Parts: sequence; C-alpha cells; structure tokens
Amino acid sequence: MTVLVAYASRHGSTAGIAERIAEVLDSSGLPAEALPVEEVGDPGDYDAVVVGGAAYMYHWLKDAESFVRRHKRVLAERPLWLFSSGPLGDEKVDAEGHDVLESAEPKEFDELTPVLKPNGTRVFFGAWDPTAPPVGLGERLMKLMPAEKSPLPAGDFRDWDDIDAWARGIAAELQTEDRGSA
Repeated sequence: MTVLVAYASRHGSTAGIAERIAEVLDSSGLPAEALPVEEVGDPGDYDAVVVGGAAYMYHWLKDAESFVRRHKRVLAERPLWLFSSGPLGDEKVDAEGHDVLESAEPKEFDELTPVLKPNGTRVFFGAWDPTAPPVGLGERLMKLMPAEKSPLPAGDFRDWDDIDAWARGIAAELQTEDRGSA
C-alpha cells in the first residue's frame, strides 16, 4: 500500500507537516511520498491519499482546493484524509472559549467532506516567520506595520507530537484495512 501526502504550502510550514506525516507513515511500514500538489501526477497511482493545505482567513490555499476538486472522483474512491495548518500561537481556546483549532477549520472542509467522505480531517497549528518575504497583498500590508503591533505571533507553533499521533492513527487504520482486504 502506497500513500500520497499532497500539500499546498506558502512558506513551508505546511510542507513540513506533510513531510513529517509521510515520514511517520513510512516508518510504520507504509511507503509514503510527500509532494507539492502541483508536482503530483495521478493520485490514482496511490492506494491512499492525505491532502493538506495552509489556511488563511478560514480558507484553504487555492492550490489545495483546486487539486482536490480536479481529482475528486479518484480521491473519493480511496482512503483519504484532509488537514490544514494555520492558527498561530499556543492558546488552545480563544477569548470566547472556543477551541482554536476547531474554529480555524477551512470553509472548504464543510463543502468537500460530504462529497469526498474523508476518513478524517484535522487542523494543526502553523508557523510564521515575520522576516520571510511576504506573499500576497495581506502579507505585504502586514510588513508595513511595526513588529510590536503585528496581530500575528511569530514562531513555530506546530505540535509535532500531535502530528505524529495523527499520522500513526492513519497508519493503523490503513494497516487494519489492508489486513481486512487480504
């Protein structure tokens, strides 16, 4: 069983998560390959797929969304997981008492889940380096703000233990499925 971990990343944080998921799957005995969505040939060449994308303003990057829409028939026919990265900081609950990761789920998940029926979806904390070159208008405007007034906390907030646990769960589910079909 081979697994594709396809991703869309703007600054590399989501790419790092995808690569880690592929490493955990691989070390669990499931050959896995992490690739940017624009480098994926045919996702039908894989037995299972994980798709991740960075989220900005509650929306997945367009490259991730386009990939999933373009390949929805193939993706709906195999085990599939979707993830997103984006929230920054280490607070698990916001000022109103809402789970930060739950409320940061990209809007596209609501639309894609009934069609694709993924085995699971997940949101992970991301990372932000204010010294990285800005991408897009919003980031260029933020560069104009003094660092102390930035609404975004700088740093790497990815929870590697959580990412590893999720990937191990995927591996366990796939191995159970594989044994069931043997």
